[in-house]
Amino acid sequence: MSDPRNGGPSLKYRLVTFDLDDTLAVSKSAIAPRMASLLVRLLDEVKVCIISGGRFEQFDTQVLQHLELTDAARERLHLMPTCGTRYYRWEADRWDLVYAEDFGPEEKAKILDTLETGAKELGLWEDVTWGDILEDRGSQITFSALGQSAPAENKYKWDPDGTKKERLRAYAAERLPDLEVRGGGSTSVDITKKGVDKAYGMRKMLGFLQLDQEDVLFIGDRLDPGGNDYPVKAMGIDCVAVHGWEDTADRVAALLDTGTVEEGAVERAAATDDSAAG
Repeated sequence: MSDPRNGGPSLKYRLVTFDLDDTLAVSKSAIAPRMASLLVRLLDEVKVCIISGGRFEQFDTQVLQHLELTDAARERLHLMPTCGTRYYRWEADRWDLVYAEDFGPEEKAKILDTLETGAKELGLWEDVTWGDILEDRGSQITFSALGQSAPAENKYKWDPDGTKKERLRAYAAERLPDLEVRGGGSTSVDITKKGVDKAYGMRKMLGFLQLDQEDVLFIGDRLDPGGNDYPVKAMGIDCVAVHGWEDTADRVAALLDTGTVEEGAVERAAATDDSAAG
């Protein structure tokens, strides 16, 4: 357990890891002041990692610009954009890229063609969009049905039960068996190299920080099988499923007040899933 810095209880976990969209913030939106304040408090106690499907620039506009952090706190904050296929840490007064698992040009072309063809065949290619439907994030290709900048309200209405997204995910997974294909945000499908998912990112993080799985708590909204948070759960890491940033804020506030997570809230799975294999 970490030493309490503010007179509160010692926390059970040494690293708390979060998804971003629909966990720390409304999709593609800035974090709320309450969530920002809680993250700053948490960083006074333990290391924090954010691992999500967006680019680093999204992390910056949604989170970093809204946190008032000392350099010491920044050093305890770890950023893993594009589902852990990239890792940034604060060094020498800047966010330094530690690694990136980028696609080659032929892989990118095949993925982009598969997603566009599949979306059109399945009737999921929308005519009215806000920004690009397909985005090359270097180490991840993302399909966003309504475009990258679609209003959150429209996104949540497009596929409330996740069936549209799952149809495209299954279509792409069948045709790209050597790649990782997972449901991302409310309207998105993320594709990375095989085995390079959030579990891969978490294993990298454990190695860099010299931590054990038992030291980590993960909080996310897509812990269901097929969701891009599920590989972390499959590792056997303690996970808490949330429904929106308000739920996350309540969980973090309780963690800071009590030092642990309420009984019954933690989900974990035996590390036997393919996603959890090394």
